Amino acid sequence: MKYTIGLDYGSDSCRAVIIEAQSGKEIASSVKYYKRWMKGQYCDPQANQYRQHPLDYVEALEESVKEALSKSPAGTAEAVVGMSFDTTGSTPALIDKDGQILALRPEFAENPNAMFILWKDHTAIKEAAKINEVAKRWPIDYTAYEGGIYSSEWVWAKIAHVLKADKSIVNDAYSWVEHCDWMPALITGTTKPADIVRGRCAAGHKAMWLKEWDGLPTEEFLVEVAPELKGFRDRLFHETYTSDVKVGNLTPEWAERLGLTTNVAVGVGAFDCHMGAVGAEIEPKTFVRVIGTSTCDIMVASYEDMHGKLVPGICGQVDGSVIPGMIGLEAGQSGFGDIYAWFKSVLAWPLEKILKESALVDQATKDKLIEEALDKMIPALSKEAERIPVSESSVLAIDWMNGRRTPDANQLVKGTITGLNLASSAPLIFKALVEATAFGSKAIVDRFLENGIEINSVIGIGGISLKSPLVMQTLADVLGMPIKVAKSEQACAFGAAMFASVAAGIHPDIKAAQKAMGQGFAFEYKPDMAKHEVYMKLYAKYQKLGKFTETELFN
Repeated sequence: MKYTIGLDYGSDSCRAVIIEAQSGKEIASSVKYYKRWMKGQYCDPQANQYRQHPLDYVEALEESVKEALSKSPAGTAEAVVGMSFDTTGSTPALIDKDGQILALRPEFAENPNAMFILWKDHTAIKEAAKINEVAKRWPIDYTAYEGGIYSSEWVWAKIAHVLKADKSIVNDAYSWVEHCDWMPALITGTTKPADIVRGRCAAGHKAMWLKEWDGLPTEEFLVEVAPELKGFRDRLFHETYTSDVKVGNLTPEWAERLGLTTNVAVGVGAFDCHMGAVGAEIEPKTFVRVIGTSTCDIMVASYEDMHGKLVPGICGQVDGSVIPGMIGLEAGQSGFGDIYAWFKSVLAWPLEKILKESALVDQATKDKLIEEALDKMIPALSKEAERIPVSESSVLAIDWMNGRRTPDANQLVKGTITGLNLASSAPLIFKALVEATAFGSKAIVDRFLENGIEINSVIGIGGISLKSPLVMQTLADVLGMPIKVAKSEQACAFGAAMFASVAAGIHPDIKAAQKAMGQGFAFEYKPDMAKHEVYMKLYAKYQKLGKFTETELFN
């Protein structure tokens, strides 16, 4: 038997899965949460600042792989031949001349600007606006293949922002690296800036890389955007690689730290949603939704089908970013599960504030009561919301609590809730929020369809798709399309394991790996077309309300 390990770095935790490469059977898995992140360190939600310490990533890697191996049959470690990573993105960090993340140096160990800037960090709104302004008057519009609108969630805006905001890091900031590129570099010993193998996925979708214009935007363009970016282009990269390519093998140090051998081939990294789509067996005309705190939507299309097409307002179309030899298309919502979590936290305030200060019971009892209530809150809201009929006169919400990723990125827009009266209950408002996230999803689907990108099937992956019938049925009803749910709970890590099998030479290409290792689907949600008709009337109101709030209310 030969095994591969897929590592999926999400917003809160790292998941490691060990997969039998010939059959796709899951042998063992482990989930480890980032310790510093879970304490809220280095983050300032009021300022939309979300930073993660590289030690969280390193520790989670060791702990998750070791625990997964400890759950596996004897001899598994020796038979592991491949390993690949997927991460959130764009999640970049500054590095020094030796390729060290600045936060791993003692003088920057507690400096958030020296750490990884998580995808959901929106501190770089001004810098993103500057990129868009310059791009529209430049001879080459470097945003053209990234939907025509550059986002504050992406690498160049973030790097420009931290360099402007913090002069203490400027002298040591030699280059930058995406999280998905740093992990393979770290464990293969290829961390020198010139040696880091850069993935096509991150470079194409977030860094404005395109082979046809010699890679990254020109030095002149970047300096026009921010003088602080001077010199970075020459210290970065010209070539990028698809995720079926091998970066190298585990170094002796990392083989020992992980309990593996130096025979383990390490593949080029990519973003979680892209590898997740592969794990969900994506094919042309399939719309794959990675549904979690946010959503990421992935499609693939042939060169012929994409010839002459530029889809506006999405997160890019990149050759080989999902499946080598095809164009990968990305879209998504900046807030999805995060919106439900926000509403939960609003409702939980009395529990966490008043009950915690109560003298009626001891602290251990209070903590237990609060924990039990929080665990039951979303399921209870969902159960009650399912009983509420769909109505044109219902409460209406806009799902932009964390800005809008697509269509047409804008991190300045705000979420809204309207149509409230004295009878508007918590379940009714929760239902409106679920409907709002479904309406935001429909806006993305419509953008693809309007630009000649066919969608024949929809696939959902991620925790929400497996655990929330309310959300998934609402989504099917709003889209008017059936939605299949991938069987694997760890589809992103599963996709990484598939790529690892190709990098290790077990399968000739990713399509063969999908065929051999694919696990199929758990169930399917079919739309209620009567509800769909009502939802289309509500969707029209959603569009009008969104336009009003964007152009009038918060402008």
